[in-house]
Amino acid sequence: MIAVLSGGTGTPKLLWGMKEVFSKFFVVVNTAEDIWVSGNRISPDIDSVIYALSDIIDTEKWWGMRDDTFITHNMLKDLGFDERMMVGDRDRAVHIIRSEFLRGGDSLLTATKKLKSMFGIKQDVFPMCNEDVSTFVATDRGKMHFQEFWVVNRGEPEVMGIDFRGIDKARMPDEVEKSLKKSKIVLIGPSNPVTSIGPILAVKGYKEILRDKKVVAISPIIGRSPVSGPAGKFMASLGFEVSPRGVADIYGDILDVLVVDERDEDYEIDSVEILKANTLMRDKDSAIKLSEFILDHV
Repeated sequence: MIAVLSGGTGTPKLLWGMKEVFSKFFVVVNTAEDIWVSGNRISPDIDSVIYALSDIIDTEKWWGMRDDTFITHNMLKDLGFDERMMVGDRDRAVHIIRSEFLRGGDSLLTATKKLKSMFGIKQDVFPMCNEDVSTFVATDRGKMHFQEFWVVNRGEPEVMGIDFRGIDKARMPDEVEKSLKKSKIVLIGPSNPVTSIGPILAVKGYKEILRDKKVVAISPIIGRSPVSGPAGKFMASLGFEVSPRGVADIYGDILDVLVVDERDEDYEIDSVEILKANTLMRDKDSAIKLSEFILDHV
């Protein structure tokens, strides 16, 4: 069994291909970017994983559902209510169901299990914790939630720090702990190492278990630039080199193998095996090939 740690965008792309060649894996997903919008709980990274595994994700944006409509969002806007995030109609239905589960007393883990089953997904999809954790970004315009920084302000403000609010109270769910301890390999997907994977690793217990596992990470950085998202900006703000080496520095002593892009320079990192592959997943075929490469080597 392989455990996959996932955030948004990069790792769902990998899972989109991985599910075609290997079924024995489960996914632990970042929830520190979750937010309540118009009365509903949005778990963007969980939803991206569910939509990728059920083959309905919008592969242009890598969030939301393919061919979704925005009738409700636009009507709210016409009535003078600005959600500040574009929420699709079909996507909103998932948020409503999740929120009803939570209001009915379910934990986020239970709500997620119910949702992924509704989509016919066989693999387990777990939130990193049940407690509320929120990523706040310190900027030259003040502190703001990650979604306000990235969606509303389009990642433009200067970044001066990152804060995972509530992380001290977050705990690894028992079911996740049992599954993680049974796994032979932990694969860290090519998501933002600071705000997608960082919150998972900051929850008490994850790093301790991972130090006893073979941990393979795929760099979301090619050369000196992230494939997508604000990873480079966040890494630089925390003093890390924006490069695969910087990714390795962030993961530190839990990392055993780092997969970098075949176009990258040759790296030598103490105690870390470096593998080269085409990590730029432009379509399902390239995602499948990267998945096959990783499975063949680990």
